[in-house]
Amino acid sequence: MFSTVYDFLKNFEEIIVDHIDVDFTLWLSWLLMPLLVTFLLPVVILLLLYMTALIFYIYKLHRKRLREAYGKDWKSAARSVVAAIWDVHGYIYYGYEVVGIENIPMDSPVLFIYYHGAVPIDLYYFIAKIVLLNSKVIHSVVDNFLFKVPGFAIICHVMKLIPGTIQTCSAILKEGNMLAISPGGVYEAQFGDSYYQLLWKNRMGFAKVALDAKVCIVPMFTKNLREAFRTMSWGRRMWLRIYAATRFPFAPLYGGFPVKLKTYVGKPIPYDSSLTPEELKNKVAKALEDLIKEHQKVPGSIMRALIERIYDPSSSKDHHS
Repeated sequence: MFSTVYDFLKNFEEIIVDHIDVDFTLWLSWLLMPLLVTFLLPVVILLLLYMTALIFYIYKLHRKRLREAYGKDWKSAARSVVAAIWDVHGYIYYGYEVVGIENIPMDSPVLFIYYHGAVPIDLYYFIAKIVLLNSKVIHSVVDNFLFKVPGFAIICHVMKLIPGTIQTCSAILKEGNMLAISPGGVYEAQFGDSYYQLLWKNRMGFAKVALDAKVCIVPMFTKNLREAFRTMSWGRRMWLRIYAATRFPFAPLYGGFPVKLKTYVGKPIPYDSSLTPEELKNKVAKALEDLIKEHQKVPGSIMRALIERIYDPSSSKDHHS
């Protein structure tokens, strides 16, 4: 038996040596490695999302047994498990942190307004933090296309993701829940860049929601978000035309770089009945732009964001603030 194995390995080695140029293969792998890393790393996030869906399906199908084990609703138990997975992933892969979490009035309804990256992974990690911190779920307004992605329906259901009209958003807040909205939405995700400008156009629905529900608004921004994932800059006009016609995000993504991600939670903007929706929109935009200006160097640099995983000069400042 050992002689057979030896002969097989010997023949295999001869085939490798005779037919494959090892030096060329090594050179080719070195040449293509940046491309492989750039375009394959986003698959990690996609796989994690499908793992999330799988866990939810497991809990849904076996909820009776799991309810007995956990003594609570299956969705709550499943969210806790998924939140733990995302929290660990964020800590290991991005060194994810939240600064200013004490600014969140945990016992009151809150409307979070955030800058939308090419992929809103910061929101995933932030929601996981809140779930683990006080078992609260942040309802999130997402684009309609997400409900059509195979396998994502159960994620939308369990994690309280909604398409979001003014009426439904207001009702959620009036029930005492937390809600997250990015006024820029998919447009900002697709066509934003490393200068971190807000692309809100004339959208002020979130302001109408806050005024109707009489809630405070908490601005939120994640440093280096555009360095983690980016959209291709070439063909911008073409992607704009396609998006205008389909409302679907076709612009190619690349990235998944393990940069330092740090979410900054701003001071709450209290409800003020004297403000018009437009005035409130401008006030919130100014607060979010101030967060960006204070914490983000522009244009963003992938290399600088990677170095901040090792040495982040803002850490001491954040600690003392």
